[in-house]
Amino acid sequence: MTICPTMHTLRVAFITLFTTGRLAAQQAAPAPAPRPYRPGVDVLDYALSLDLPDSGNHIEGRAVLTVRRTARTDTLVLDLVRLRVDSVLVDERATGFGRDSGTIRIPLPAASSDTLTVAVRYGGPVTDGLVMRNDSAWGWTAFADNWPNRGRHWIPSVDHPSDKATVSWTVRAPSRLKVIANGVRLGEDPVGGSNPPRTVTRWRMNEPIPVYLMVIAAAPLYEYDLGETACGLTLVGRCVHQWVYVEPQLADFLPGPFRSAADIVSYFGSLVGPFPYERLAHLESSTRFGGMENATAIFYPDQPFRKRTMTDGVVAHETAHQWFGDAVTETEWSHLWLSEGFATYLAALWARKSAGDSAFRAEMEEMRRAVLSSPIVAERPVIDTAEQNLMALLNRNSYQKGGFVLHMLRSTLGDSAFFRGLRHYYDRYRNGNALSDDFRRELEASSGTPLGWFFDQWLRRPGFPELTTSWTYDAAAKRVTLSITQATRFGRYRFPLTVDITTAAGRRVRTRVAVSAQTNTRVTLDPPLDAAPLDLVFDPDVELLARIVSGRR
Repeated sequence: MTICPTMHTLRVAFITLFTTGRLAAQQAAPAPAPRPYRPGVDVLDYALSLDLPDSGNHIEGRAVLTVRRTARTDTLVLDLVRLRVDSVLVDERATGFGRDSGTIRIPLPAASSDTLTVAVRYGGPVTDGLVMRNDSAWGWTAFADNWPNRGRHWIPSVDHPSDKATVSWTVRAPSRLKVIANGVRLGEDPVGGSNPPRTVTRWRMNEPIPVYLMVIAAAPLYEYDLGETACGLTLVGRCVHQWVYVEPQLADFLPGPFRSAADIVSYFGSLVGPFPYERLAHLESSTRFGGMENATAIFYPDQPFRKRTMTDGVVAHETAHQWFGDAVTETEWSHLWLSEGFATYLAALWARKSAGDSAFRAEMEEMRRAVLSSPIVAERPVIDTAEQNLMALLNRNSYQKGGFVLHMLRSTLGDSAFFRGLRHYYDRYRNGNALSDDFRRELEASSGTPLGWFFDQWLRRPGFPELTTSWTYDAAAKRVTLSITQATRFGRYRFPLTVDITTAAGRRVRTRVAVSAQTNTRVTLDPPLDAAPLDLVFDPDVELLARIVSGRR
């Protein structure tokens, strides 16, 4: 997901340097296992049928869920906000149910098998999740916009990222509208006797995804075919077919930034692993976000299309989510960085691939500036188990700090071990769920390096290192001695620090210093120098998430 600029008000965090204190706390204890959202049940499949209106926001629907009991439980609790519930069938038998403003409580028969079907007929005016509106450019439209847990406003569901399922869609809508949904389109047929004309469109998604990614679009869309892409780099079929859908009057804008879509999928496929799905559509829509990574059907807001300001950076970010967020989904919202941090960093790597190293360094410098100036970063950790407002998790911890943590892991482990671990993580947890420690274990296995300390200091603590550096030159010893002082506001950190030395002759020499988690570090640099250096540059490649004040003593 990409955040719209208007979603956040930027403030400046004023940092006090040169403080001292005790050593940083020892490594945190392992995090407890998350509590299941709906214990004892696992939804395997949703078969969703919807009748969309010609205008207004009233829908009629039928949801058939295939549910597996994973433990002894006598009740299935489904999320559904406010809509009318007409009937419930369990294994095709009518059953009573409990209803409140947010859930349906369905009794399950004790003697039934572990797998059952639950059918819910429902309807009414939808106020969120499925955004139906009249637009001056293209008339009445409907676009799903479910993140984080707004699917429950129109889909009877277990609306949590930890419960992933396959989904099929049967949508009846006015024939003037094109209906796009997850997966592969199975067919379109006219509805007999309808006036005005209506069409039923069927889609099927065979890979499991969370409810927040289950979407439909119904609008008078113009289709631009990007063709077969990333051939040989997909898990389903031979190639990834891609399309772009926009309002008809914007047809001349295409392919625009989507001319990079084929290369983006190919690049990420070679870097991470095969694309997880068979197709990928990019849609102009009415999402509230700067982009929403719905599986196989990415929704972008309409304004960047209409203003013609859309960039391939947004396309790269949302496409990266097809691997991380969609195929591999965080088990708990507090681990959102596994989705947003990964997409942020992969989009930066795309900038390097498409525009070169200087563009990549500029991306990382901007990412670091955003983190260092963020009050949220100073107050809360990346893995934020205390935050209950899910929208508040769309912050610089989840995006920029999470992305920079990946950058530091890559710098610490080296490209070979980092990307090998990333590929193993994707391969192991694809079509499932993961937590941060699952990712850590894959990196440890690929590198042979314990990383508990790294994850604790960068993900489970607020803030970042605040460093003051100075250096002296000893002419007799021909050595430079470097002093590093860590401030106490966020505790002390352990990290490698790259230093570029410009010699008196103008030659550049690079060295790397291991900095311990203590207030003061003093180290003699290699190699020996015949004269005092002209300059020392700390972290020249933007590999450390730190505020550095440097000088010579």
